Amino acid sequence: MAAAIKHDVFQAIADPTRRKLLELLADKELPVTEISNHFPMTRTAVSKHLRILAEAELVSSRKIGRENRYRLHPEPLMELKRWLSYYDRFWDNSLDKLRYLVEQEDE
Repeated sequence: MAAAIKHDVFQAIADPTRRKLLELLADKELPVTEISNHFPMTRTAVSKHLRILAEAELVSSRKIGRENRYRLHPEPLMELKRWLSYYDRFWDNSLDKLRYLVEQEDE
């Protein structure tokens, strides 16, 4: 039996469809049938995206009756936040430069 491929957070959120899925699941648990209504693709395609998010531990599913319901687990996004925070200093420097230029024009 082949081992399951584990996707990291960066791979999982690289796709715009998966980012939209995370947005949909941010506030509530949803069944795959309801999630699929938000996308111009088959339920099978949506399920594949959800599986990749699950492999990155960004979502989990539970079966209730005949439907799978998905919910967001945002904790793994902290890895992304930590990585991005390193680059905040570049934005801060750019904003400082812009502020300086604007203030120079005002004088």
